[in-house]
Amino acid sequence: MSLFLCLCRYPAGFVYIFTALYYATDHGANIRTGQYLFAVFYLLNLLLVFRIYHRTQKVPPYVFFFVCCASYRIHSIFVLRLFNDPVAMLLLFGAVNLFLDRHWMLGCGIYSLAVSVKMNVLLFSPGLLFVLLWEFGLLKTLPKLSLCAAIQLLLGLPFLLENPVGYISRAFDLGRQFFFKWTVNWRFLPEEVFLNRYFHVALLAAHLLTLLLFTFQRWKRPGESIMALLKDPAKRSQPMRKLSADHILFANGLVSSGVVSVKMAHWSTTKWHCL
Repeated sequence: MSLFLCLCRYPAGFVYIFTALYYATDHGANIRTGQYLFAVFYLLNLLLVFRIYHRTQKVPPYVFFFVCCASYRIHSIFVLRLFNDPVAMLLLFGAVNLFLDRHWMLGCGIYSLAVSVKMNVLLFSPGLLFVLLWEFGLLKTLPKLSLCAAIQLLLGLPFLLENPVGYISRAFDLGRQFFFKWTVNWRFLPEEVFLNRYFHVALLAAHLLTLLLFTFQRWKRPGESIMALLKDPAKRSQPMRKLSADHILFANGLVSSGVVSVKMAHWSTTKWHCL
């Protein structure tokens, strides 16, 4: 177990799901079965994404055809690479659909499951936190955050009991070194600059600054204090409107937060180094 924790770079949910896939594919020998399973994941992802677009009424139906056929990279990740990204995003999109249907507690549970498959789903957490505070205030948000934490604790319990430091430092490692050969956006830099820790810190600072700008300039309503979000909605001096699907996704939270975070992370590198 300790050796496994040293080698594994992903949270516990990944271990459970890919262990099941390992046995479903004859110990990894039957690749075609794995591709069929990931094709199902792909279709479910499309269904969930189409439903999100349908709820927002922002995209005409004919665009869905291009979503299906135009992305070679998506097809590669799902059917050729069999990465854990498809599983994580499937759970994330499921959580987003639940948020749009206002099943907040269940949505938070599914979101936490997505985080347990791949840590990069945490990039959507600033927007989710803002949406929850807007909708419920601090006290009613805490149970939902506690559910997310409890799921992480429960799934990771076997590993935490064996080697808590090893599990947390590997599965949620924010300090991983990147491989220069995988970067796209920073290819013009010398490798020693790209690998410099100060460069990574500068990118992280730019990321956090961008999120702060979105919080105070984009997400917060003009003339309101950000501290008003901590109060129960019924006790706020200016009652806030109920969040529409567009506000949940774009104006106030999930997608804008995710796009900012994913884009900033993508500027850093396209792949974290892992064993």
